[in-house]
Amino acid sequence: MNMPIELKFKSIKPPLAAIMQLLMLLTVLVLVSACASKQTEDPYDKSQNRKAAESNTSLGLEYMNRGQYEVALGKLKRAVKADPGYAPGQTVLAVLYERIGEMDLAGKHYHKAYEADPTNGDVNNNYGTYLCKTGKEDKAIEHFLIALDDPFYSSPSVALTNAGSCALGKGDLLAADEYLRGALRIEPEFPDALMAMVMLNYEQQNYLKSRAFMQRYEAIASHDATSLLLAYKIEIASGDTKAASKYKRSLEASFPKSDQAAEARRISGK
Repeated sequence: MNMPIELKFKSIKPPLAAIMQLLMLLTVLVLVSACASKQTEDPYDKSQNRKAAESNTSLGLEYMNRGQYEVALGKLKRAVKADPGYAPGQTVLAVLYERIGEMDLAGKHYHKAYEADPTNGDVNNNYGTYLCKTGKEDKAIEHFLIALDDPFYSSPSVALTNAGSCALGKGDLLAADEYLRGALRIEPEFPDALMAMVMLNYEQQNYLKSRAFMQRYEAIASHDATSLLLAYKIEIASGDTKAASKYKRSLEASFPKSDQAAEARRISGK
């Protein structure tokens, strides 16, 4: 399937949360699309229950993306009732439960998806994402690594970035660096891996490296409030007040009422 972690480093908590939520959305879309393509290739080798599960999962995902959560929930419940062993149905239902704040139910259905397809890379990536968000970092990283063992898994840079972000969240900076560099070897311009490397180096007080990764990020992605605040903090720590002021002005102009703009004002004293 096409991602909040509790962190020891409070200064980087918002960006990591945003990254993990984005990654989860992307993997959901990939997993459902992959199953749809398999259906096209082999339309006759399916039970009626599996066809019903696939149809209701696709509809549920569509309604979920429109924000029609109640309708989506009905479709997805029908999907897993028709075929409890259909992993994409279980996963999309888990994502929906997570979006509406039902974390225990989300965990239940992520686990059911894993039981249904324990070697699937997307399933393991999504389950790992959930586990990391709920404070089970070591178990989460196990699932990210299982995802990498799937020869048909199409998003290894996502799993490695998730593993790196999760390791960063639990304070294992060496492992985080290893996983994130692995992601960037596969996909050198993957924005989420670049941003995670920005945060990793900032926490290590490697401000020049952090700035370099930020520049790589800026070349391919747009800033949000959290990344602008981080860029501002990097320049403050580096002693470049001119660059810091530039980021602060951008933050104030684009996100004037944000918590990040308020924090920048507190830091600067104005």
